[in-house]
Amino acid sequence: MPDRKYWNWEQSDWPHFTFDAAKIEPFEHEFLLKAGICSGTIKHVHGEDKDFLTVQLISNEALRTSEIEGEILNRESLQSSIRRNFGLAVDNRKIPPAEQGIAEMMADLYYHFQAPLSDKILFCWHDLLMKGRRDLKEIGAYRTDESAMQVVSGASHAPKVHFEAPPSKQMAQEMKAFISWFNDSGLDGKKPLPPLTRAGIAHLYFVSIHPFEDGNGRIGRAISEKVLSQALNQPTLIALSQVINARRKHYYDGLENNNKRNELTDWLLYFAKTILEGQEFTQKTIDLLINQTKFLDRFKGQFNPRQEKVVRRLFREEPEGFKGGLSAENYVRMAETSRATATRDLQDLVAKGALKQTGAFKSTRYHLQLDAVKGG
Repeated sequence: MPDRKYWNWEQSDWPHFTFDAAKIEPFEHEFLLKAGICSGTIKHVHGEDKDFLTVQLISNEALRTSEIEGEILNRESLQSSIRRNFGLAVDNRKIPPAEQGIAEMMADLYYHFQAPLSDKILFCWHDLLMKGRRDLKEIGAYRTDESAMQVVSGASHAPKVHFEAPPSKQMAQEMKAFISWFNDSGLDGKKPLPPLTRAGIAHLYFVSIHPFEDGNGRIGRAISEKVLSQALNQPTLIALSQVINARRKHYYDGLENNNKRNELTDWLLYFAKTILEGQEFTQKTIDLLINQTKFLDRFKGQFNPRQEKVVRRLFREEPEGFKGGLSAENYVRMAETSRATATRDLQDLVAKGALKQTGAFKSTRYHLQLDAVKGG
């Protein structure tokens, strides 16, 4: 008879997680240091620029957390819905249910991060995430189906089971324990934990229970963002999902490697590094917006409407940027102009010092000349 495969929730020590705090402590200090730097930088962003930054970071996280699960959202509709939720000016476009739902969930997370976690909040988030879905038995409620909830891959005739969650009959009990742990582990709770440790455990703990038919990953990442915001007493806007999505295999490998035991040091180290990388991405985005303001101020009145449109688009693509740089063909499409006009516009931008040129002939590419705003 083959050995029984025990999952973490089947272990006798579930859900009493252990870890080497000394190994994680340096990352906790780095997180708080970077948070202070980020907070100081964002104070230099005001008015419409701050609104733009908030919408940009939230919409990017919403896009990426959905992309991790294979759902591709429309950026323009999503940003319009987020702007509406923040009381900002919007167009009259019709917003699809998926974009509308996650925008509302992200706004709720932003505004109410300090609220204790509860069934009501989780049901609300699930209801919003599943807007427009007709294929689920339960929306806004924990799963009740008696069949096993499994994470599988491979062909249907020979599936590989990566994880099996607790049966639905245990959902009320498991989620009551999870919510109690979550609220008790906050800064003012009975058993407070450092932010990165708490965020990492919260995510793995929640997705191990897998309480919903769908949406567990997205809600689990939102729970981690809630932890970090509570720790800093302000919305963090950390690009957590951006980093996870860029290396999804590492994320899923990390979950699978830690779903059969309750010693979580490896997982917490991975998750801490991911959060720190997300912080760096957010910092770069803030720095970029400040640079854009300085850049446009420096070249005020020197760009024609086509040039300004493309330059603003280039800034929107940063910090990742166009792969290999901007080509003349990119410019033609973005500016909706002829090749000859695009060439003249690009040469003019290079002559002014706004863009730098690399390569030659068909390999010619253009990049923002950010040295133009350094130190000023």
